[in-house]
Amino acid sequence: MAASKQQTPKHGSGHRHPPELRERAVRMVEETIKETGERHGVVTRIAVQLGLGSETLRHWVKQAEIDNGQRPGVTTKDQQRIAELEKENRELRRSNEILKAASGFLREGARPSTAEIVAFINQHRNSFGVEPICETLQVAPSTYYKALSRPCSERELRDGELKVEIARVHKENFDVYGIEKVWKQLRREGVEVGRDRVGRLMAELELEGAVRGKTWRTTLPSQVDSRPADLVDRDFSATAPNRLWVADLTYVSTWPGVVYAAFVTDVFSRCIVGWKVSTRLRAELALDALEMAIWSRGTTDLKGLVHHSDRGVQYLAIRYTERLADAGAVCSVSSRGDSYDNALAESVIGLFKTELIRKRGPWRSFEQLELATARWVEWYNQRRLHSSVGDVPPAEFESTYYRERAASAVA
Repeated sequence: MAASKQQTPKHGSGHRHPPELRERAVRMVEETIKETGERHGVVTRIAVQLGLGSETLRHWVKQAEIDNGQRPGVTTKDQQRIAELEKENRELRRSNEILKAASGFLREGARPSTAEIVAFINQHRNSFGVEPICETLQVAPSTYYKALSRPCSERELRDGELKVEIARVHKENFDVYGIEKVWKQLRREGVEVGRDRVGRLMAELELEGAVRGKTWRTTLPSQVDSRPADLVDRDFSATAPNRLWVADLTYVSTWPGVVYAAFVTDVFSRCIVGWKVSTRLRAELALDALEMAIWSRGTTDLKGLVHHSDRGVQYLAIRYTERLADAGAVCSVSSRGDSYDNALAESVIGLFKTELIRKRGPWRSFEQLELATARWVEWYNQRRLHSSVGDVPPAEFESTYYRERAASAVA
Protein backbone atom coordinates (compact mmCIF):
# COMPACT_ATOMS: atom_id res chain seq x y z
CA MET A 1 0.00 0.00 0.00
CA ALA A 2 1.34 3.38 -0.97
CA ALA A 3 2.23 5.61 1.90
CA SER A 4 -0.27 8.39 2.37
CA LYS A 5 1.05 11.94 2.01
CA GLN A 6 1.71 13.43 5.42
CA GLN A 7 -0.27 16.59 6.12
CA THR A 8 0.21 19.22 8.79
CA PRO A 9 -2.57 18.96 11.38
CA LYS A 10 -4.88 21.96 11.64
CA HIS A 11 -5.48 21.99 15.38
CA GLY A 12 -7.30 25.00 16.76
CA SER A 13 -8.21 26.34 13.33
CA GLY A 14 -9.94 29.70 13.49
CA HIS A 15 -8.77 30.48 17.05
CA ARG A 16 -5.90 32.53 18.43
CA HIS A 17 -2.97 30.41 19.48
CA PRO A 18 -2.03 30.42 23.16
CA PRO A 19 0.96 32.70 23.83
CA GLU A 20 2.75 29.84 25.59
CA LEU A 21 2.44 27.65 22.48
CA ARG A 22 3.87 30.42 20.32
CA GLU A 23 6.84 30.93 22.65
CA ARG A 24 7.48 27.16 22.86
CA ALA A 25 7.34 26.68 19.09
CA VAL A 26 9.78 29.53 18.43
CA ARG A 27 12.10 28.28 21.16
CA MET A 28 12.06 24.75 19.70
CA VAL A 29 12.97 26.08 16.25
CA GLU A 30 15.82 28.18 17.67
CA GLU A 31 17.15 25.26 19.75
CA THR A 32 17.00 22.85 16.81
CA ILE A 33 18.87 25.28 14.54
CA LYS A 34 21.42 25.83 17.29
CA GLU A 35 21.98 22.08 17.80
CA THR A 36 22.06 21.03 14.13
CA GLY A 37 23.46 24.18 12.57
CA GLU A 38 20.89 23.86 9.78
CA ARG A 39 17.72 25.84 9.04
CA HIS A 40 16.31 23.90 6.11
CA GLY A 41 13.15 21.97 7.00
CA VAL A 42 13.31 22.82 10.69
CA VAL A 43 10.22 25.05 10.72
CA THR A 44 8.13 22.50 8.82
CA ARG A 45 9.22 19.65 11.09
CA ILE A 46 8.48 21.54 14.32
CA ALA A 47 5.16 22.72 12.90
CA VAL A 48 4.10 19.13 12.22
CA GLN A 49 5.16 18.05 15.70
CA LEU A 50 3.07 20.78 17.34
CA GLY A 51 0.11 20.67 14.96
CA LEU A 52 0.76 24.14 13.57
CA GLY A 53 0.69 25.56 10.09
CA SER A 54 4.16 25.96 8.61
CA GLU A 55 3.54 29.55 7.47
CA THR A 56 2.21 30.49 10.88
CA LEU A 57 5.33 29.21 12.62
CA ARG A 58 7.60 30.75 9.97
CA HIS A 59 5.97 34.14 10.67
CA TRP A 60 6.46 33.69 14.43
CA VAL A 61 10.13 32.88 13.99
CA LYS A 62 10.65 35.87 11.71
CA GLN A 63 8.92 38.18 14.19
CA ALA A 64 11.02 36.80 17.06
CA GLU A 65 14.19 37.55 15.09
CA ILE A 66 12.96 41.13 14.53
CA ASP A 67 12.17 41.53 18.22
CA ASN A 68 15.67 40.25 19.10
CA GLY A 69 17.33 42.62 16.65
CA GLN A 70 18.49 39.82 14.34
CA ARG A 71 16.71 41.24 11.29
CA PRO A 72 15.16 44.60 10.36
CA GLY A 73 11.45 45.19 10.78
CA VAL A 74 8.76 46.42 13.13
CA THR A 75 8.95 44.82 16.55
CA THR A 76 5.97 43.27 18.29
CA LYS A 77 6.01 46.06 20.85
CA ASP A 78 5.91 48.68 18.12
CA GLN A 79 3.14 46.81 16.32
CA GLN A 80 1.09 46.79 19.50
CA ARG A 81 1.66 50.51 19.98
CA ILE A 82 0.67 51.20 16.37
CA ALA A 83 -2.46 49.11 16.81
CA GLU A 84 -3.30 51.03 19.99
CA LEU A 85 -2.81 54.37 18.23
CA GLU A 86 -4.94 53.25 15.30
CA LYS A 87 -7.66 52.17 17.72
CA GLU A 88 -7.47 55.51 19.53
CA ASN A 89 -7.72 57.35 16.22
CA ARG A 90 -10.75 55.29 15.21
CA GLU A 91 -12.42 56.02 18.52
CA LEU A 92 -11.61 59.74 18.26
CA ARG A 93 -13.00 59.90 14.73
CA ARG A 94 -16.12 58.10 15.87
CA SER A 95 -16.52 60.44 18.84
CA ASN A 96 -16.10 63.46 16.57
CA GLU A 97 -18.73 62.08 14.19
CA ILE A 98 -21.10 61.50 17.11
CA LEU A 99 -20.55 65.02 18.45
CA LYS A 100 -21.02 66.47 14.98
CA ALA A 101 -24.29 64.59 14.55
CA ALA A 102 -25.42 65.68 18.01
CA SER A 103 -24.20 69.28 17.77
CA GLY A 104 -27.67 70.54 16.97
CA PHE A 105 -29.13 69.75 20.40
CA LEU A 106 -25.95 69.87 22.49
CA ARG A 107 -26.24 73.46 23.58
CA GLU A 108 -23.82 75.15 25.94
CA GLY A 109 -25.12 75.11 29.50
CA ALA A 110 -28.19 73.00 28.66
CA ARG A 111 -28.42 69.24 29.00
CA PRO A 112 -30.64 67.43 26.48
CA SER A 113 -33.70 65.72 27.84
CA THR A 114 -33.78 61.95 28.15
CA ALA A 115 -36.31 61.80 25.32
CA GLU A 116 -33.91 63.70 23.04
CA ILE A 117 -31.02 61.41 23.95
CA VAL A 118 -33.10 58.27 23.43
CA ALA A 119 -34.31 59.55 20.05
CA PHE A 120 -30.74 60.39 19.01
CA ILE A 121 -29.38 56.99 20.06
CA ASN A 122 -32.22 55.19 18.27
CA GLN A 123 -31.44 57.17 15.13
CA HIS A 124 -27.68 56.54 15.17
CA ARG A 125 -27.18 53.26 17.06
CA ASN A 126 -26.65 51.25 13.88
CA SER A 127 -23.90 53.63 12.77
CA PHE A 128 -22.01 54.09 16.04
CA GLY A 129 -23.34 51.63 18.61
CA VAL A 130 -25.16 52.39 21.86
CA GLU A 131 -22.16 52.28 24.23
CA PRO A 132 -19.89 54.58 22.14
CA ILE A 133 -22.70 57.13 21.84
CA CYS A 134 -23.39 57.01 25.57
CA GLU A 135 -19.68 57.34 26.37
CA THR A 136 -19.27 60.33 24.05
CA LEU A 137 -22.40 62.07 25.35
CA GLN A 138 -21.49 61.15 28.94
CA VAL A 139 -24.71 59.26 29.46
CA ALA A 140 -24.90 55.99 31.34
CA PRO A 141 -26.05 53.18 29.02
CA SER A 142 -28.40 52.10 31.81
CA THR A 143 -30.21 55.44 31.42
CA TYR A 144 -30.91 54.62 27.79
CA TYR A 145 -31.99 51.03 28.44
CA LYS A 146 -34.20 52.06 31.37
CA ALA A 147 -35.86 54.65 29.17
CA LEU A 148 -36.52 51.97 26.58
CA SER A 149 -38.01 49.62 29.15
CA ARG A 150 -40.09 52.37 30.73
CA PRO A 151 -43.05 53.09 28.45
CA CYS A 152 -43.13 56.69 27.23
CA SER A 153 -46.12 58.35 25.70
CA GLU A 154 -46.21 58.59 21.92
CA ARG A 155 -46.13 62.36 22.31
CA GLU A 156 -42.89 62.26 24.33
CA LEU A 157 -41.25 59.90 21.87
CA ARG A 158 -42.33 62.00 18.90
CA ASP A 159 -41.16 65.19 20.61
CA GLY A 160 -37.73 63.64 21.12
CA GLU A 161 -37.50 62.63 17.47
CA LEU A 162 -38.67 66.04 16.28
CA LYS A 163 -36.19 67.86 18.50
CA VAL A 164 -33.34 66.04 16.79
CA GLU A 165 -34.66 67.06 13.36
CA ILE A 166 -35.39 70.64 14.42
CA ALA A 167 -31.90 71.06 15.87
CA ARG A 168 -30.39 69.63 12.69
CA VAL A 169 -32.31 72.01 10.41
CA HIS A 170 -31.39 74.97 12.59
CA LYS A 171 -27.71 73.97 12.60
CA GLU A 172 -27.54 73.31 8.86
CA ASN A 173 -28.91 76.77 8.10
CA PHE A 174 -26.34 78.96 9.85
CA ASP A 175 -28.38 78.83 13.11
CA VAL A 176 -30.53 81.67 11.74
CA TYR A 177 -33.89 80.04 10.99
CA GLY A 178 -36.82 81.00 13.16
CA ILE A 179 -39.97 78.98 13.74
CA GLU A 180 -41.50 79.69 10.34
CA LYS A 181 -38.53 78.64 8.24
CA VAL A 182 -37.66 75.60 10.37
CA TRP A 183 -41.26 74.43 10.04
CA LYS A 184 -41.32 75.00 6.27
CA GLN A 185 -37.98 73.22 5.78
CA LEU A 186 -39.23 70.22 7.75
CA ARG A 187 -42.35 70.13 5.60
CA ARG A 188 -40.16 70.25 2.47
CA GLU A 189 -38.33 67.19 3.80
CA GLY A 190 -41.59 65.34 4.31
CA VAL A 191 -41.73 65.71 8.10
CA GLU A 192 -45.35 66.10 9.17
CA VAL A 193 -45.47 68.52 12.07
CA GLY A 194 -47.49 71.57 13.03
CA ARG A 195 -46.03 75.06 13.24
CA ASP A 196 -47.06 75.52 16.88
CA ARG A 197 -45.36 72.29 17.84
CA VAL A 198 -42.16 73.40 16.15
CA GLY A 199 -42.37 76.65 18.09
CA ARG A 200 -42.85 74.85 21.40
CA LEU A 201 -39.97 72.47 20.79
CA MET A 202 -37.65 75.25 19.61
CA ALA A 203 -38.41 77.10 22.84
CA GLU A 204 -37.52 73.99 24.83
CA LEU A 205 -34.32 73.68 22.82
CA GLU A 206 -33.63 77.40 23.34
CA LEU A 207 -33.30 77.88 19.59
CA GLU A 208 -34.35 81.10 17.93
CA GLY A 209 -34.01 82.88 14.61
CA ALA A 210 -31.66 85.73 13.83
CA VAL A 211 -33.05 89.23 14.39
CA ARG A 212 -32.09 92.02 12.04
CA GLY A 213 -30.32 95.05 13.42
CA LYS A 214 -29.91 98.63 12.25
CA THR A 215 -28.75 99.22 8.66
CA TRP A 216 -25.95 101.60 7.79
CA ARG A 217 -25.26 103.43 4.53
CA THR A 218 -21.86 102.71 3.00
CA THR A 219 -21.94 104.29 -0.44
CA LEU A 220 -21.24 108.00 -0.71
CA PRO A 221 -23.60 109.99 -2.97
CA SER A 222 -22.02 111.05 -6.22
CA GLN A 223 -21.73 114.76 -6.82
CA VAL A 224 -22.28 114.30 -10.55
CA ASP A 225 -25.19 116.48 -11.66
CA SER A 226 -26.33 114.27 -14.53
CA ARG A 227 -27.10 110.72 -13.56
CA PRO A 228 -29.22 107.88 -15.04
CA ALA A 229 -32.95 107.95 -14.39
CA ASP A 230 -34.73 105.83 -11.80
CA LEU A 231 -36.33 103.16 -14.01
CA VAL A 232 -37.50 101.05 -11.08
CA ASP A 233 -39.40 103.57 -8.96
CA ARG A 234 -39.45 101.13 -6.02
CA ASP A 235 -41.10 98.37 -8.06
CA PHE A 236 -38.78 95.48 -7.25
CA SER A 237 -40.39 92.78 -9.38
CA ALA A 238 -39.29 90.89 -12.48
CA THR A 239 -40.93 88.33 -14.75
CA ALA A 240 -37.76 86.41 -15.63
CA PRO A 241 -34.07 86.13 -14.75
CA ASN A 242 -31.76 88.88 -16.00
CA ARG A 243 -34.52 91.47 -16.23
CA LEU A 244 -33.65 93.46 -13.11
CA TRP A 245 -30.51 93.38 -10.99
CA VAL A 246 -29.95 95.45 -7.86
CA ALA A 247 -26.55 96.28 -6.39
CA ASP A 248 -25.30 97.63 -3.11
CA LEU A 249 -22.31 97.38 -0.79
CA THR A 250 -21.59 97.46 2.92
CA TYR A 251 -18.71 97.29 5.37
CA VAL A 252 -17.61 94.80 8.03
CA SER A 253 -15.34 95.49 10.99
CA THR A 254 -12.49 92.98 11.36
CA TRP A 255 -9.51 92.88 13.70
CA PRO A 256 -7.08 94.23 11.06
CA GLY A 257 -9.51 96.90 9.88
CA VAL A 258 -12.62 97.56 7.80
CA VAL A 259 -13.54 95.22 4.93
CA TYR A 260 -16.09 96.14 2.29
CA ALA A 261 -18.53 93.76 0.57
CA ALA A 262 -20.46 94.32 -2.66
CA PHE A 263 -23.40 92.25 -3.93
CA VAL A 264 -25.40 92.04 -7.15
CA THR A 265 -28.81 90.35 -6.83
CA ASP A 266 -31.27 89.17 -9.47
CA VAL A 267 -34.70 90.44 -8.43
CA PHE A 268 -36.60 87.61 -10.13
CA SER A 269 -35.27 84.82 -7.91
CA ARG A 270 -33.40 86.80 -5.22
CA CYS A 271 -30.25 84.99 -6.34
CA ILE A 272 -26.94 86.68 -5.54
CA VAL A 273 -25.29 86.55 -8.96
CA GLY A 274 -22.12 88.45 -8.07
CA TRP A 275 -20.18 89.47 -4.96
CA LYS A 276 -16.78 90.70 -3.86
CA VAL A 277 -15.06 91.61 -0.60
CA SER A 278 -12.13 94.01 -0.45
CA THR A 279 -10.12 96.07 2.00
CA ARG A 280 -10.54 99.13 -0.24
CA LEU A 281 -13.69 101.06 -1.01
CA ARG A 282 -13.01 101.79 -4.66
CA ALA A 283 -14.84 101.46 -7.95
CA GLU A 284 -13.06 98.13 -8.56
CA LEU A 285 -15.00 96.57 -5.67
CA ALA A 286 -18.38 97.14 -7.31
CA LEU A 287 -16.97 96.45 -10.78
CA ASP A 288 -15.54 93.05 -9.77
CA ALA A 289 -18.91 92.05 -8.29
CA LEU A 290 -20.55 93.08 -11.57
CA GLU A 291 -18.03 91.09 -13.62
CA MET A 292 -18.77 88.01 -11.51
CA ALA A 293 -22.50 88.53 -12.06
CA ILE A 294 -22.08 88.70 -15.85
CA TRP A 295 -19.79 85.67 -15.81
CA SER A 296 -22.08 83.61 -13.57
CA ARG A 297 -25.00 84.14 -15.93
CA GLY A 298 -23.01 82.60 -18.76
CA THR A 299 -23.65 85.36 -21.28
CA THR A 300 -22.10 88.64 -22.32
CA ASP A 301 -25.32 89.83 -23.94
CA LEU A 302 -27.71 91.16 -21.31
CA LYS A 303 -30.01 93.21 -23.50
CA GLY A 304 -33.21 94.01 -21.65
CA LEU A 305 -31.51 94.00 -18.24
CA VAL A 306 -31.99 96.95 -15.92
CA HIS A 307 -29.22 97.39 -13.35
CA HIS A 308 -30.41 99.42 -10.35
CA SER A 309 -28.30 100.92 -7.57
CA ASP A 310 -28.19 103.88 -5.24
CA ARG A 311 -26.35 107.07 -6.13
CA GLY A 312 -22.99 105.91 -4.78
CA VAL A 313 -19.85 107.04 -6.56
CA GLN A 314 -18.82 103.41 -7.13
CA TYR A 315 -21.91 102.77 -9.27
CA LEU A 316 -21.72 106.03 -11.20
CA ALA A 317 -18.04 105.63 -12.05
CA ILE A 318 -17.39 105.82 -15.78
CA ARG A 319 -15.81 102.34 -15.91
CA TYR A 320 -18.86 100.83 -14.21
CA THR A 321 -21.47 102.45 -16.42
CA GLU A 322 -19.43 101.66 -19.55
CA ARG A 323 -19.24 97.97 -18.54
CA LEU A 324 -23.02 97.89 -18.16
CA ALA A 325 -23.42 99.46 -21.59
CA ASP A 326 -20.99 96.95 -23.14
CA ALA A 327 -23.14 94.11 -21.76
CA GLY A 328 -26.30 95.67 -23.16
CA ALA A 329 -27.72 96.55 -19.74
CA VAL A 330 -29.46 99.80 -18.86
CA CYS A 331 -28.36 101.70 -15.77
CA SER A 332 -30.97 102.84 -13.24
CA VAL A 333 -30.20 104.97 -10.18
CA SER A 334 -32.28 105.83 -7.13
CA SER A 335 -33.94 109.21 -7.46
CA ARG A 336 -34.78 110.11 -3.88
CA GLY A 337 -31.72 108.76 -2.14
CA ASP A 338 -33.44 107.03 0.79
CA SER A 339 -33.39 103.34 1.74
CA TYR A 340 -36.68 102.55 0.02
CA ASP A 341 -35.22 103.44 -3.39
CA ASN A 342 -32.94 100.39 -3.24
CA ALA A 343 -34.84 98.36 -0.67
CA LEU A 344 -34.21 94.92 -2.12
CA ALA A 345 -30.44 95.35 -2.36
CA GLU A 346 -30.37 96.71 1.18
CA SER A 347 -32.47 93.74 2.29
CA VAL A 348 -29.76 91.40 1.00
CA ILE A 349 -27.17 93.45 2.86
CA GLY A 350 -29.31 93.18 5.99
CA LEU A 351 -29.46 89.39 5.70
CA PHE A 352 -25.70 89.25 5.16
CA LYS A 353 -25.13 91.26 8.33
CA THR A 354 -27.73 89.37 10.38
CA GLU A 355 -27.15 85.80 9.24
CA LEU A 356 -23.38 85.85 8.89
CA ILE A 357 -21.54 88.88 10.21
CA ARG A 358 -23.16 89.30 13.62
CA LYS A 359 -23.76 85.57 14.04
CA ARG A 360 -20.22 84.35 13.29
CA GLY A 361 -17.99 87.24 14.35
CA PRO A 362 -15.65 88.58 15.52
CA TRP A 363 -13.67 88.42 12.29
CA ARG A 364 -9.95 87.84 12.72
CA SER A 365 -8.83 88.43 9.14
CA PHE A 366 -9.86 89.38 5.63
CA GLU A 367 -9.30 85.79 4.47
CA GLN A 368 -11.60 84.38 7.14
CA LEU A 369 -14.36 86.79 6.13
CA GLU A 370 -13.93 86.07 2.42
CA LEU A 371 -14.24 82.30 2.91
CA ALA A 372 -17.25 82.73 5.19
CA THR A 373 -18.94 85.01 2.66
CA ALA A 374 -18.45 82.41 -0.06
CA ARG A 375 -20.08 79.76 2.13
CA TRP A 376 -22.95 82.06 3.05
CA VAL A 377 -23.67 83.05 -0.58
CA GLU A 378 -23.65 79.38 -1.63
CA TRP A 379 -26.12 78.54 1.14
CA TYR A 380 -28.23 81.64 0.40
CA ASN A 381 -28.56 80.69 -3.28
CA GLN A 382 -28.80 76.91 -3.03
CA ARG A 383 -30.57 76.14 0.26
CA ARG A 384 -32.01 79.18 2.01
CA LEU A 385 -35.81 79.43 1.80
CA HIS A 386 -37.07 82.79 0.50
CA SER A 387 -40.68 83.69 1.23
CA SER A 388 -40.75 86.13 -1.71
CA VAL A 389 -40.29 83.26 -4.19
CA GLY A 390 -42.60 80.69 -2.63
CA ASP A 391 -40.37 79.50 0.21
CA VAL A 392 -37.84 77.80 -2.04
CA PRO A 393 -34.14 78.55 -2.64
CA PRO A 394 -33.32 80.95 -5.52
CA ALA A 395 -31.54 78.26 -7.54
CA GLU A 396 -34.56 75.97 -7.31
CA PHE A 397 -36.90 78.80 -8.27
CA GLU A 398 -34.88 79.55 -11.40
CA SER A 399 -34.58 75.86 -12.32
CA THR A 400 -38.36 75.53 -12.11
CA TYR A 401 -38.78 78.60 -14.32
CA TYR A 402 -36.48 77.26 -17.05
CA ARG A 403 -37.98 73.76 -16.85
CA GLU A 404 -41.53 75.07 -17.24
CA ARG A 405 -40.42 77.39 -20.03
CA ALA A 406 -38.83 74.48 -21.91
CA ALA A 407 -41.94 72.34 -21.43
CA SER A 408 -44.23 75.08 -22.75
CA ALA A 409 -41.97 75.59 -25.76
CA VAL A 410 -42.23 71.89 -26.65
CA ALA A 411 -45.99 71.94 -26.20
